[in-house]
Amino acid sequence: MKFKHSLLALSLMTVLGGCALEGDDGEQGAQGPSGQQGPTGEQGPAGETGKGLPRDLRIDVVGRFATGVYGKSAAEIVQFHRTSSSAFAINADANQIEVISLAAIPTSAVGNPLNDESLSSVAFTFPASVSVANSEGTTSELALGEANSLAISGDMLAIAVAGAEKTATGAVLFYQLDALGEGTFIKAVAAGALPDMITFTHDGTTVLVANEGEPDTDYAVDPEGSVSVIAVNDGVPADLAQTINLTTDMIFSSDLLDSEDYDTEAERRALLNQAGVKFAGPDGTTVAQDLEPEYITVDADNHRAFVSLQDNNAIGILDLENMTIEVKALGFKDWADYDIDFTNKDEVPAFRRLPGVYGMYQPDSIAAYQWNGATFIVSANEGDSRDWDAYSEEVRVKDIIDPDELNMQLSTSLQALYDETGGDDGLGRLKVTTVLGDADQDGVYEALYAYGARSFSIWDQNINLVYDSGDEFEKITAAVLGNDFNSAHTENKGDNRSDDKGGEPEAIDVGEIEGRTYAFIGQERSGDLFVYDVTNPFQATFVSHYNNRDFNLSFELDDDLADPCDEAEGMDCEQVANAGDLGPESIKFVSADNSPNGNALLLIGNEVSGTVTVYQVTEVE
Repeated sequence: MKFKHSLLALSLMTVLGGCALEGDDGEQGAQGPSGQQGPTGEQGPAGETGKGLPRDLRIDVVGRFATGVYGKSAAEIVQFHRTSSSAFAINADANQIEVISLAAIPTSAVGNPLNDESLSSVAFTFPASVSVANSEGTTSELALGEANSLAISGDMLAIAVAGAEKTATGAVLFYQLDALGEGTFIKAVAAGALPDMITFTHDGTTVLVANEGEPDTDYAVDPEGSVSVIAVNDGVPADLAQTINLTTDMIFSSDLLDSEDYDTEAERRALLNQAGVKFAGPDGTTVAQDLEPEYITVDADNHRAFVSLQDNNAIGILDLENMTIEVKALGFKDWADYDIDFTNKDEVPAFRRLPGVYGMYQPDSIAAYQWNGATFIVSANEGDSRDWDAYSEEVRVKDIIDPDELNMQLSTSLQALYDETGGDDGLGRLKVTTVLGDADQDGVYEALYAYGARSFSIWDQNINLVYDSGDEFEKITAAVLGNDFNSAHTENKGDNRSDDKGGEPEAIDVGEIEGRTYAFIGQERSGDLFVYDVTNPFQATFVSHYNNRDFNLSFELDDDLADPCDEAEGMDCEQVANAGDLGPESIKFVSADNSPNGNALLLIGNEVSGTVTVYQVTEVE
């Protein structure tokens, strides 16, 4: 035991006095072999030079088709068929479709874009009557009138055709297209009255038709507006269309309202009036008769669509799952905040602001795109009036106070503005509506409401205004065209549309080029093409302007005449073929991925000159 205790004590002493008992350090060992450094890597490629915003775009005419028919809508609505590399354009004069091959479209500009005729067409015809199914399980024969619109999804073509009487039932004609753009008839499906615009959902499973339902000129017949919805299953359209009507299918999403708050005609009209929807028609016209669907665009997930109600200054939100429509008023543009040229009498571009004068947006064409996963709608704010033999809302300001016309008054401030701007030849020239402005019905106009907004706008998916181009269209064209700005499309006479709706933004489409999203807007009267970068809808920016028209030539035609070039009526069309493109009615964007020449294209149908013009749009190097 003593021996064990001695060992334990010795161990403790060794720990406590370790320094004293530690031996000398040994020699340092030899250094091991150093690691081998790897070879130097190759230098990577130089990064691309950063691109500023907005990016410059080059716009070139690379092809053009001319019907040689003027003032008769011989080239109106255009679409693109990828399989055949063809543009399809409605020729309302011949009531056929022109199939224009773009397979050999060049990447270089044509020699003379004003009168180029490098493209040719093959006629695509359709029958004068068709057999359609009805809800009774039988079929009936429909006599057809003019084709108004067409749409292409994959190799399926859908044509919206009015009835022989425009107030009668119309139809959608479906065809299967081949590699040459030739079609095999599938079937016809009945639609509503005056099917005016047609489109497919992005997945091709549904066709939507805007049935405008215009009255005849004496209002003896005024059909209801509606939207037809036609299902397409495995390439076969349904026999019958479903209908979203503008009566019982109308909803109001506010939680402040219950369904019983709008289940009658009177309640719906009162709510829409309160929201600012414009109604213009004879007494007794219903809401559904007054609302006239114009143009449809579809959101990315195909669950919702949006329809412009141009005459009513509204856009309808279509729920394609519940088959309902909610109508949203667009409000008004205050011309006290923007410059406007409002008279054609001075024949020069001259601008000023007009307190108490407002513009109704009244979009014609609309298109949808995505930003940050949300849907935004761009609109071409053309404007339109109800102007029929039996009823018209359109009047010049001077006629409001003319004892032989309306024999009413302007408010003190408006009368002072009227006098200050030149009276009959100043503000008196501007065309306005009679259904707005005298809110208390005391015979005095406190405000004036003109047609259109002379701009394009961006709206969010709830139809709240995000952006408006303001007075830029008129300012840009005045700077570029000088005294030729706001010219009509039937003659070269500058400033002659300033008293009406200006250049009239009519056509619009959106598309992506090199990762940026652009809006392309065509003005019907003056023929301008505007390009805006709308990638971020809250930072939209003007990019480019183009006008394919020669304002130095003298010509005149009248598209209200049976022969728009009738010399006995003083018309002169001798120089129209050299004058360029007149009356752009529609725009179709073709992405570089789908384009026959590998670059983004714009197809534009010009109804007055009867031409289809192909523009190439590329980034400037």
